[in-house]
Amino acid sequence: MMKYLQKLGKSLMLPVAVLPICGILMGLGYAFAPAAMAGEVNGYVASGAAYTFGLFLIKAGGALIDNMALLFAVGVAVGMSDDHDGTASLAGLVSWLMMTKLLLAAPAIFPSIAGGEVQALAFSKVENAFIGILAGIIGATCYNKFKSIQLPDFLAFFSGKRFVAIATGLISIVAAAILLVVWPIIFGALVALGNGIVGMGAVGAGIYAFLNRLLIPTGLHHALNNVFWFDTIGLGDLQNFWAGKTSADVSWDLGMYMSGFFPCMMFGIPGAALAMVRTAKTNKKKVAIGLVASAALCAFICGVTEPFEFGFMFLAFPLYVVYAALYGIFTIITVLLGFRAGFSLSAGLTDLIFSASLPAARNTWLIIPLGIAAFLVFYFVFYFAITKFNLKTPGREDDDEDDESRIELANNDFTAMAKGVLAGVGGKGNVSNVDYCATRLRFEIKEQTGVDEKAIKNSGAAGVIRPGKTSVQVVIGPKVQFVYDELKKML
Repeated sequence: MMKYLQKLGKSLMLPVAVLPICGILMGLGYAFAPAAMAGEVNGYVASGAAYTFGLFLIKAGGALIDNMALLFAVGVAVGMSDDHDGTASLAGLVSWLMMTKLLLAAPAIFPSIAGGEVQALAFSKVENAFIGILAGIIGATCYNKFKSIQLPDFLAFFSGKRFVAIATGLISIVAAAILLVVWPIIFGALVALGNGIVGMGAVGAGIYAFLNRLLIPTGLHHALNNVFWFDTIGLGDLQNFWAGKTSADVSWDLGMYMSGFFPCMMFGIPGAALAMVRTAKTNKKKVAIGLVASAALCAFICGVTEPFEFGFMFLAFPLYVVYAALYGIFTIITVLLGFRAGFSLSAGLTDLIFSASLPAARNTWLIIPLGIAAFLVFYFVFYFAITKFNLKTPGREDDDEDDESRIELANNDFTAMAKGVLAGVGGKGNVSNVDYCATRLRFEIKEQTGVDEKAIKNSGAAGVIRPGKTSVQVVIGPKVQFVYDELKKML
């Protein structure tokens, strides 16, 4: 199970890698066009060259962030498939479109199961990360299962990979039928939980923040958000904050369900990112920096945290639980200290600046000591947990030996190398499947007796590993993809 989750986590790296730049674009866009965020409450003008340019950046960044779940459907499908074939990504897209379309249409097709306000709200929140990841898994599973299927002659056109999308569509209908019953029940239970938390003061705000982060992988955090931020039960912390109201106008301490996110997102995530970089393997530090540093900057500027969170939540889920708990702790502290700020996008620097002038904002200067504390606590907690329990955060994966990414090929004749490796593993007839990771070709073969390690090494490979009776791994180095591409042509 853990290996499966780790594979899923690695599959998310492809879509997650494009998100940080989008978050930064949105942060810069709001800096040029504050009216797009704050509206007329702060007297900003929604016109002019700066506003137009800022709005352009906002839309550019939002194009991907707003469709992150769709990216997951495609990225997970191709990442979880046996040979990363594009057919799997098509299957993931088919599954996503099928399930979301059916679930969104549920209130119209089945009025009885979406009759209540909460049920209707549940079916309006189905385009989320959970459904996207589920669609990707369904697409990849169908590809792996049916990519080589042979149908009777009169259906031969639909054999093999053409059958994958068909099977995916049928299975997605079944999955959607199950979700028709399960999704509103789970969503409604979380709304009821939110109602129970409301009367618990600062501790309740901390519990909410903890659950908010913990539910991110499933998309069910929307259920709680609608209780606390919007007017689902007459609360609406976010709506009232940006409407220019104060705590005197409402029945709770306005801003208490948003303020605690600021120190965690702006400073806690950079602290955790530094811990990940410092604990990364020496040969993988650059990779870790490229992923988590950009994600941390994205979180600091505009509070978009998914590039950071999806980078490790499946690789080291226990650490993600700790991460969510830190949000709860800092939210309690923040509420008790009286720091109040609000957000319309998320808890980043951009929102902090624009919300500071609203009537409900209080003691915003406390972000400095709170931020320093969050940075240090997140850093030391992450550093201790990663090193103590050998957690597989970015830069610490077991895909290859520590020295493999330093391997330099004697030449760049990838075609010749692929030809020599293929001959060394016993030729085309002895290969059942071939895949690759960061530095190795991973063969599934029929007979080990056909493998000639000397011939493989003579082709330019750095080493040969035989982890099982039908498995052979050939160590190539960081240019393994190019050798793999040539191998696929030959196969």
